[in-house]
Amino acid sequence: MYRHVVAALLFTAAIPALAQPAAPAPATPPKLIVAISVDQFSADLFSEYRQYYSGGLKRLTQGAVFPRGYQSHAATETCPGHSTILTGSRPSRTGIIANNWFDLSAARPDKAIYCAEDESQPGSNSDNYVASPVHLKVPTLGGRMKLANPATRVVSVAGKDRAAIMMGGPTADQVWWLGGAQGYVSYKGVATPPLVAKINTVMGERLAQANPGFELPPQCAGKDFAVKAGDRTVGTGRFARAAGDYKGFRISPEQDAMTLAFAAAAIEAMGLGKQAQPDIISIGLSATDYIGHTFGTEGTESCIQVDRLDRELGAFFERLDRDGIDYAVVLTADHGGHDLPERHRLNAMPMEQRVDMALTPKALNIAIADKAGLPGKKVIWGDGPSGDLYFDKGLTPAQRIRVEAEALKLLRAHPQVETVFTRAQIAATPSPSGPPESWSLLQEARASFDSQRSGDLLLLLKARVMSIPEQAVMGSVATHGSPWDTDRRVPILFWRKNMRGFEQPLGVETVDIMPSLAALIGLPVAKSDIDGRCLDLIAGDGDSCPQ
Repeated sequence: MYRHVVAALLFTAAIPALAQPAAPAPATPPKLIVAISVDQFSADLFSEYRQYYSGGLKRLTQGAVFPRGYQSHAATETCPGHSTILTGSRPSRTGIIANNWFDLSAARPDKAIYCAEDESQPGSNSDNYVASPVHLKVPTLGGRMKLANPATRVVSVAGKDRAAIMMGGPTADQVWWLGGAQGYVSYKGVATPPLVAKINTVMGERLAQANPGFELPPQCAGKDFAVKAGDRTVGTGRFARAAGDYKGFRISPEQDAMTLAFAAAAIEAMGLGKQAQPDIISIGLSATDYIGHTFGTEGTESCIQVDRLDRELGAFFERLDRDGIDYAVVLTADHGGHDLPERHRLNAMPMEQRVDMALTPKALNIAIADKAGLPGKKVIWGDGPSGDLYFDKGLTPAQRIRVEAEALKLLRAHPQVETVFTRAQIAATPSPSGPPESWSLLQEARASFDSQRSGDLLLLLKARVMSIPEQAVMGSVATHGSPWDTDRRVPILFWRKNMRGFEQPLGVETVDIMPSLAALIGLPVAKSDIDGRCLDLIAGDGDSCPQ
């Protein structure tokens, strides 16, 4: 029953662009909402290859296109970004301020809290945890739909646990993510249903076969040159892998193809979109992010990935069309991304650099402790050379004052630091409003601030400073997480059969997605409950938003 769905989606041929039929726009609510997040699919990446789309991305550009969407907050990481897409709320309201934050009052030695863990479970830590949506403070669209009508089915499938959990929410019927070479797993602790068992079997069969790599599309030819970063050489890959190489499978277009196959099979097996009430499925496609971190965003690897993504999305939508489902799609991203400095320097940007090792938390702790007259003492905690910093709980009030003063003096004097905000500064700032492209850094920081989870200082690096330091042995070569537009800007695309398309180049936010979808299905959402606003998806006269 499911194998033909998988076969139809994996490694498809290019899908020809479909002309929009001359038919009236739908007047009734869609039966199925398909919410897709492409991890690290920046607005820049979307625009760079737009002229080459021929499959699913081409179809979506025929709908309502917002090429200048914003993950408007400062903490442009995976978990915060996914928490905004289907809640209508910024991280300051969702509580998901980062992938990891610190709880220095936690009894366990590991004070870092992973955004999708339940740290109350015995033995849980930020690396080996019990996955859970316990930290999400607001309902998702699926949760609101289910509250209004318990018959609504809510399904979430993704390559990462935090993507599936933050988009599905705590009341989802099915939440699945790629848990390893054995396939997809769930936090709900339910017995593996036949559908998932079949998908995992098919994935195992695919993994057991070697992949000779993908052909290089013509638009990727100019990207095909090697770049050295530490001990790594990137830029010319084709995703060839040996049989059984799970890491190679995960960091490749194969992962997204399998996730879309899973989603299509779930829609068919559960009959989503075929009952009286609307259903919703969220799909987190994680390969673009893994590829961006591992190879950067401007080599053959990223170029091939976008091409394969376009093809696989086209096959996925074709499958839904053949099933006759009345569905509406939104596609966006949890954040953008920035290419590795070494390639930027080869391509007309000599000022690009990696962060100084002196700004890593370990080095900062030593330097600040010495300057504050507390040598050898733990004074500051952090997860990396940018973002939230926390003062140790063991400091006396006088020591804390000295540590803060020395930290601010040291950081603000560093040439790679754009600014450092104190907790008090951020907390005193009103929640931002107005066009997200005009916000100050302090307003962006406020959109990420949670009084229970945020740090004592917020360190923001200058633009064009990669927050991965120079290392002889390089793990990830590129990343995101900054408050700059390379990481904040993402596409937001809405599509439904027969809708009249339009393009709006002005800035909107990902928190606008949820109220816009809620309006399509006639679900009321109090404006005071969210940060986003409803976007009118009807071109010209008419308004899809409640008045």
